[in-house]
Amino acid sequence: MKNLISALMIVTLSALATLGAGADTTGTFTGKSNHVTTGGVTITKNADGTATVTLHDNFSLDGAPDPRVAFGKNGTYAPEADLGVLKNLTGGQSYVVPASVNLDDYDEIYIWCLKFSVPLGVAALN
Repeated sequence: MKNLISALMIVTLSALATLGAGADTTGTFTGKSNHVTTGGVTITKNADGTATVTLHDNFSLDGAPDPRVAFGKNGTYAPEADLGVLKNLTGGQSYVVPASVNLDDYDEIYIWCLKFSVPLGVAALN
């Protein structure tokens, strides 16, 4: 009985933590401007009210001089929602979303070349 109560408490606490954090939003990159950009991305709403953009372990970009990670909407890059320099051309990496960025205002994640002002890859968010 004691084990059953402990198990129920763990399940309940896990469910509450998940509800507080909210559902994740995901997408898959497609290359743009003759660049090869692949892999997945997840936006996580954290329990503390912050959000994180995570490029999956399968993320890959073929290269560019000044790649950035940013939000966009309806096919348009949003420079005001820039998350910073792409940390690596391949592999998993995370970016904190500034409090000034309202996630509801955007429906895409961009890998953007700031130097040449072109998209390198875009992931529509589901």
